[in-house]
Amino acid sequence: MEFKLVSEYQPTGDQPEAIEQLVNSICEGRGHTTLLGVTGSGKTFTIANVIQQLNRPTLVISHNKTLAAQLYGEFKNFFPENAVEYFVSYYDYYQPEAYLPTTDTYIEKDLSINDEIEKLRLKTVATLLSGRKDVIVVSSVSCLYGCGNPEDFHQTAIELSVGDVIPRKKFLMRLVEALYTRTELELQPATFRVTGETIDIMAAFGEFGNQCFRIMFYDDEVEAIYSIDPATGQKLSSLDSVTLYPTNLFVTTQDRINRAISEIYLDLGKQIAFFEREGREMEAQRIKQRVEYDLEMIKELGYCSGIENYSRYFDGRAAGTRPFCLLDFFPKDFITVIDESHVTVPQIRGMYGGDHARKENLVEYGFRLPAAKDNRPLRFHEFEALTPTKIYVSATPADYELTKSEDSIVEQLIRPTGLVDPPMEIHPTKNQIDTLMERISGVVRNGDKVLVTTITKRMAEEMSRYLERVGVRSRYIHSDIDTLDRISILEDLREDMIDVLVGVNLLREGLDLPEVALVAILDADKEGFLRNVRSITQIAGRAARHTNGHVMLFADKITDSIYESVVESNRRREKQIRYNIENSIIPRSAQKSGKGQSSLLSEREERKPADINVYPLYEEHYAPAEAAEPTHGYMTRENIEEQIKRAKKDMERAAKNLDFLAASRYRDHMYELQKLLDDGSYTEAPIDEKFHHLKE
Repeated sequence: MEFKLVSEYQPTGDQPEAIEQLVNSICEGRGHTTLLGVTGSGKTFTIANVIQQLNRPTLVISHNKTLAAQLYGEFKNFFPENAVEYFVSYYDYYQPEAYLPTTDTYIEKDLSINDEIEKLRLKTVATLLSGRKDVIVVSSVSCLYGCGNPEDFHQTAIELSVGDVIPRKKFLMRLVEALYTRTELELQPATFRVTGETIDIMAAFGEFGNQCFRIMFYDDEVEAIYSIDPATGQKLSSLDSVTLYPTNLFVTTQDRINRAISEIYLDLGKQIAFFEREGREMEAQRIKQRVEYDLEMIKELGYCSGIENYSRYFDGRAAGTRPFCLLDFFPKDFITVIDESHVTVPQIRGMYGGDHARKENLVEYGFRLPAAKDNRPLRFHEFEALTPTKIYVSATPADYELTKSEDSIVEQLIRPTGLVDPPMEIHPTKNQIDTLMERISGVVRNGDKVLVTTITKRMAEEMSRYLERVGVRSRYIHSDIDTLDRISILEDLREDMIDVLVGVNLLREGLDLPEVALVAILDADKEGFLRNVRSITQIAGRAARHTNGHVMLFADKITDSIYESVVESNRRREKQIRYNIENSIIPRSAQKSGKGQSSLLSEREERKPADINVYPLYEEHYAPAEAAEPTHGYMTRENIEEQIKRAKKDMERAAKNLDFLAASRYRDHMYELQKLLDDGSYTEAPIDEKFHHLKE
């Protein structure tokens, strides 16, 4: 099936030229192409058109779950008739196993798996193995981590057609090998129920809307296959065939399991001998106990905690070789699109280093076999080798992308709205506050908003307090502000409750606010991460969605970063203005984003639904944590445990709705409550009993 792009818009501005150049670059066999598109130029729509014309499977990588979810929604709208899949980490929270030798502290692995995201991951793999070419997978860097052998996953899948001859007992054994569980109760995902010659199966995920099937045998022949309602058992439709995929990405055959156990025993003996030669009896005893316990669990149950550390044995890989990952499931001709490449590429590059350092300690001190180090994310050169055709998408591509792309750099500078880059003004730091206040007054009188970026958190807080003292409605925002509080502050800006937002690195918020008419950059001449070319350009782009957008840079010297930013901005403005004049286009502001960045937050403001818990601590406007800390001393252990359960439930619900910002907030609250339990910061007596003497 071919890709079919559905949209009420047609490529405009320099989008047609950008699409043509990208398609030609890839058709000519170039492995690296950069799409340099300004903020608001419709880069996602351009990539969608490229995908349709090339008609090749595509992997889109984003640097975090939230942006990945937004891209997934956009591509789903663009290609409703094609397979658009979502592949991100399925952990709601994850504490990796670690050992800190300086304090002799062992940290046990702790995690919570989101079942809904796990289904989406399974569906992604199954779609790729189905042979379809019209597949788009939107992923986070989770695609770099191990996810099982594609060959084993494919071999474990069960393809069944009406008329097939297969012994019923053998079919049931194959279901068990695919990690389905037999039940006599209500069907749940990844379970099956046997009634005589009839077998009802609920797959791990739904394919084409079907998830529950009934297989009817006559002796050893498959007589009929139906799609059924899991609750009533009513037949919905007759099927000629069905494919049942494994319920887990990490599946293997019994032969591999037996071989793996033998190899683990051999390596265990070698590691024990190594520690004994070194005179490290404690480490030798530790590794012996841990691995022998894991092996007993694998023999009896087929798995153990931390079984991923033995993945090399189950995959049949040699020592030092990379694990299988999502990239191995793609056909050879797929395209990789790296969104916000100036952030995503460094993240991909850094994945291996952190994981390797943690595993080194675990192996060195006898907590894991050396094979644990082979359960890892890809090294950067391995990622490069597995993704031969890449498109880097960014408004500020880094040196790596530009160097790799050489002459394959495609510019997209014209916005469909006709908006031009905001002019950049440089002002001296002397009397900068007075100059800024004068401009803020004019912007606020017009009903527009202002962003101010500072170099430190303290400066952001003090600037915000000063603005409030002189009568300007202002708030500050930086990394110490809780996730949902940040969302609430942005909502206040959109709802005209504040006029000026002060922050340190406002890039991390992903702010696309059409209301912002002025961006002020204080200490613009302080060279560094927050004031390099890319940061200045990205910050300036926050004013690019307003017809009267302006950028003020306060500096006493023109640094290389300022110079390059202004020169590039002027070049873009010249091209954009010339295009508007030639085509008689009148710039118009971008439409305001819909109310509420977080569906959970917007629901909370409108009402308190029965299925969402609101903690008393944050009942009104998420009051600061220190204001409520004294009440913790009056909570009993049962109260805290109940709050932890509620926090976990809300976290899982938010993650299920792909609202990862809200999920992270509930996760943090759960950790705070757990720390109270661990520290013993609670009362042993109920509150009424504690204050009984006051009542008397």
